[in-house]
Amino acid sequence: MSDSMNQQTAMQPDGEIEQTDAPMTSIEAGIDVALAKQVLEAALLSTTEPVSNAVLRRLFEPDIGADMICRLLTDLQQDWHGRSAELVRLASGWRFQTRADLQLYLDRLKETRAPRYSRAVLETLAIIVYRQPVTRGDIEDIRGVTVSSQIVKLLETRGWIDTIGHRDTPGRPALYATTKQFLDDLGLRSLSELPPLAELEGVLDLVDTAEAASSTPAEQPEPSGTAGGQQVTQ
Repeated sequence: MSDSMNQQTAMQPDGEIEQTDAPMTSIEAGIDVALAKQVLEAALLSTTEPVSNAVLRRLFEPDIGADMICRLLTDLQQDWHGRSAELVRLASGWRFQTRADLQLYLDRLKETRAPRYSRAVLETLAIIVYRQPVTRGDIEDIRGVTVSSQIVKLLETRGWIDTIGHRDTPGRPALYATTKQFLDDLGLRSLSELPPLAELEGVLDLVDTAEAASSTPAEQPEPSGTAGGQQVTQ
């Protein structure tokens, strides 16, 4: 890489490149920037799963380097700013996704509703998220009730938690932690972007309200008339 190119970038603590105000030239360091961005764009649009920088580097031969990949992705991200879809960085890599403020309209096209989770499931997940790694016994101590095996299995099947080891105590209980899939589904890059634990209380209260509403029998409508001696209801 040329010295001028290095002056246009700044190294972040995690080793990534943060783009400065200096614009990229159409031909830089022997790379056709416009074509390279089209290649990255096509690759990311062809999949719904996040793609890591390491995988995206395999698109180019010879390798254009991690610094250039980061700069191209940042530039491509700016190109899509304000459009109906956006390029975002998640825990597992980069992905195009629709803007959150438009999801309300897209949900109307879905034939099936998103699954609803009980308070027990959400409480178990929250404990794992904010206290990880934890054992099943840790979760039960915090919640004060027994954790159903079905709850743990549900979270594992969803891909949100996984066993990362075993505690060195009698019985060697499994240690649970969240996965990158969990962060990807929430649109996050790391656990540090999660809201404070106190804010989840409001969410759990809404879950309680929804559960109460769904368990309440529907009221019978008032009779609106008779026909043939039988009541006719609306």
